[in-house]
Amino acid sequence: MSIRAVVIGCGLIGLSVVQPVEAAEAPPEPSATSRYALGLLDQRSRYGSFWFPEPLRAPETDIDREIRFDYFHGENHRFQTDEALFELEYNFGLLTLELGIPYVHERESSFEAASGRTVRGGSDGIGSIELAARHPVFQFVSDDNFFDYTLVGAFEVAVPSGSDISKDSELVPQLYQLFRFGEHFSVQTSIGYSAIIGPEEGGTNTLEYDVVVGCNLEHEELPLPGVERMIPLFELNGTRGLSHGSNGNNALFGTAGARFNLAPIGAAQPRIGVGYVFPIDQGARDQLDWGIITSLVFEF
Repeated sequence: MSIRAVVIGCGLIGLSVVQPVEAAEAPPEPSATSRYALGLLDQRSRYGSFWFPEPLRAPETDIDREIRFDYFHGENHRFQTDEALFELEYNFGLLTLELGIPYVHERESSFEAASGRTVRGGSDGIGSIELAARHPVFQFVSDDNFFDYTLVGAFEVAVPSGSDISKDSELVPQLYQLFRFGEHFSVQTSIGYSAIIGPEEGGTNTLEYDVVVGCNLEHEELPLPGVERMIPLFELNGTRGLSHGSNGNNALFGTAGARFNLAPIGAAQPRIGVGYVFPIDQGARDQLDWGIITSLVFEF
């Protein structure tokens, strides 16, 4: 008999007593039938089972059927913004389609030295209509089912609404990665290349990237009333300018918060999310001092 250290949950370390594993008792190799789609995907993956937590600000990477409402409020010393976002997601097998409609209200103030007055202005309107699709292209699951990896291809198109704040179109090819470690810990990453087409900011190209770290805590582990699963979340949300004149301009934000998966209401499961948004580098500080993101999802 031997003693070995095992990692439990989100980095907790415990000791367990186990019997030596004989060669004949080694975990069986995955069945040939567990892989499909020309051997690229694996039926044992948790992808598509609602296990991976839904990010607060980063793109969602898993298969989903949901209605989502987000509200973001951000401020710096002379600028305030409020954004409400409605999203509808629906899947056909492994293909998930997404529709997003934002409404943005912006307010800006500046001091006019000649008159000694503070001048205020603002704009508002429906933002660009977002249409997106994503589909997994490769999966790997370890023999002991501890490690789970999925690579997802995605594409987003933003169509201008014609409002004062939405005159340009946007094309964004993207790649997502989802990592599961055991029964609690997850990492999701996304990277995309944004190309703006239109009369105002046409020709602007930007690299968009996100990292989302989550820890699933089931009701048995954290018995909050009415909450089936609580997921602490930390996100890095960044952009880097690639076009002429903006190359190297970086803005990196952090988002710290949590999502609470509540008990189902009929066929829908409500999921509430809240997070605090803060700047990390100078580019982000030029845009934002602080922000709050709230999210309400109905999974069906």
